[in-house]
Amino acid sequence: MASHRKSRPVGTRVAGIRTPALATAALTSVALLSQSANAAPADDKPSLEEVEKKVDDLYRQAESATDNYNAAKEKTATQRKQVDTLLDDVARRTEKLNEAREELGSFAAAQYRTGAAAPDTATFLLADTPQDYFDQTQLMGRLTNRQKGAVDDYVSEQSATMKKRQEASQSLQTLTETQSDLKTAKATVQKKLADAREMLSELTAQEKARLAALEKQKQEAAARKAAELAQQQAAAEKAAQEATAPQESTSTATDSSYATKAAKALAFVRAQIGKPYVWGATGPDSYDCSGLTQAAWKAAGVDLPRVTYDQVNAGTTVSLADAQPGDLVFFYDDISHVGLYIGNGMMIHAPKPGAYVREESIYYDGESAIHSVVRPA
Repeated sequence: MASHRKSRPVGTRVAGIRTPALATAALTSVALLSQSANAAPADDKPSLEEVEKKVDDLYRQAESATDNYNAAKEKTATQRKQVDTLLDDVARRTEKLNEAREELGSFAAAQYRTGAAAPDTATFLLADTPQDYFDQTQLMGRLTNRQKGAVDDYVSEQSATMKKRQEASQSLQTLTETQSDLKTAKATVQKKLADAREMLSELTAQEKARLAALEKQKQEAAARKAAELAQQQAAAEKAAQEATAPQESTSTATDSSYATKAAKALAFVRAQIGKPYVWGATGPDSYDCSGLTQAAWKAAGVDLPRVTYDQVNAGTTVSLADAQPGDLVFFYDDISHVGLYIGNGMMIHAPKPGAYVREESIYYDGESAIHSVVRPA
């Protein structure tokens, strides 16, 4: 989720890839959904299919808001470090400024005590010897130069300190604004989750059983679609091996390197199966979707950005037919969800609040929900 202030262009499909719409627009759609639900007559009860869709939409919009929360949280941490660095710099410069002020004071005090000024004819006449006169002249010249240097240092340090204070003040203001964004995003997530829980709590036991049956049917259809993809990929891989069997190439070495890293990411993500989805979590006890993929690839030595719509740009986009284990599979127009592809049309992901990290078909929400596939290393 981008910083609450990060602009994301509204776009269309380009070469089969859909660009993200603004997260705020997505959140607005949920508000409109709630308004229309409230406007409906009390006796016009939605079907279970409609309830399921509304709940899924609420969870998905909560996940999008979670990305906004994650980005704002990450930005807050970065800005806090910048502010602390600026304040430390101001403190050091203030101390240096005080030292320069003290040095100027010592020069002024010395001149006051001695009545020192540039040597003149009277000084020459009072000197015991011409050499004493020249010695005094040189001494006063050095004193004057040092005093001038001290004044220049003071003025320069004073200007630099004022500039750093202004920068620190501006950074503190920006930090305060980002913290406000963080609070707003957090409230949005909590509201969407509460709406989804309330909607589910109003279902009768019979309706819940039927809803579970609908979910099972959807999973079975997704599994069949995943099996078809697995067969297609296996056939394509066999054909590619037969076509390139006699040849050794750099591409083979590159594929091997990626497979090694992907194996580490897959080993990590498999070990997380069964851990709960928690919005904003990055492990080790719980994860949200992008927190899981980030942690998995970190275990393979690859640093991914924190949020989904940054992760989608952190690699090479490949077609779904060319997807390999370890690739990132992104979902929805607003790129609000991501999973780690494990092969055969399946992935491991942190699905939604109330669920656990699990293995599931990439078609769990239909083929149209798949946004793109990205190879991160």
